[in-house]
Amino acid sequence: MADSWLTDVPEMSRRDLLTIRQTLDGAYRNFSREYGEGIEAFFDPLLHFLVWFEDLLLATPWWLVIAVLAGIAYLASRSWKLPAAVVISFTLIGYLGMWEDTMSTMSIILVCTLVAIGVGVPIGIAMSKSNRTQAVVTPLLDIMQTMPAFVYLIPVVMLLGIGKIPGVIAVVIYAIPPVIRLTNLGIRLVDKDVLEAATAYGANGFQRLFQIQLPLAMPTIMAGINQTIMMALAMVVIASMIGVSGLGQPVLKSITNQYFTLGLLNGLAIVVIAIIFDRVSQSYAKRSQLHLKGGDHD
Repeated sequence: MADSWLTDVPEMSRRDLLTIRQTLDGAYRNFSREYGEGIEAFFDPLLHFLVWFEDLLLATPWWLVIAVLAGIAYLASRSWKLPAAVVISFTLIGYLGMWEDTMSTMSIILVCTLVAIGVGVPIGIAMSKSNRTQAVVTPLLDIMQTMPAFVYLIPVVMLLGIGKIPGVIAVVIYAIPPVIRLTNLGIRLVDKDVLEAATAYGANGFQRLFQIQLPLAMPTIMAGINQTIMMALAMVVIASMIGVSGLGQPVLKSITNQYFTLGLLNGLAIVVIAIIFDRVSQSYAKRSQLHLKGGDHD
């Protein structure tokens, strides 16, 4: 018995562990009861925008939605191959009865991407300007990228319940690290000689950032946005567990009821959206890079 510590892992007593868990759980419950309504009210404008945009997509004629998406694809790529793929893919999605769920998914992905860009790019800029900020934020990003996705749902649901906004928050937390990391990386990779030349011509810090660093870092930032969109789409099925409508709910239903075809078709629809978004963002990043180098846009 005296040598049991050599073979048995030192372990906290069950009573002490239970006390810690009860203390933390109670503190979070008290926090959610006291501040939950205020936090929910803070996100009301985002909820209204999400509902409005989803209703707009659902109310817009299907052919007009496809035409707009094809136009965006053409502006990004300046090629007819990608717009043709958009037209064929979304027409097939509608033909197979997945149009409404696809529009709901697109609305949530757009809102999550906008929130991720609005929050992530400034954080990435702050990291690029300060090594201390980078040292603080990087471990947090590591945790966000390695934490199991289901864990994000627990505190969000306890705080805000089930609905669209908790889903948006969970998706953004899961998907935001790439845009933060690559914004920081892109700005740090800007040639120091270019910045010194700009300073010599009298450019201040604001001008250097918005007229030199961000444009030159744009291809890298777009790669981060691309990865954020991919991760947001990957989170759609998990977010459907807390009330987020879209293609994730039929997939979840197919899992619980063993509907193979339903899950396969909706899963393929998510893949199609991911591929199209990926190609559009990559095409835009390549064209912006050619523009910065003075190359041929076409």
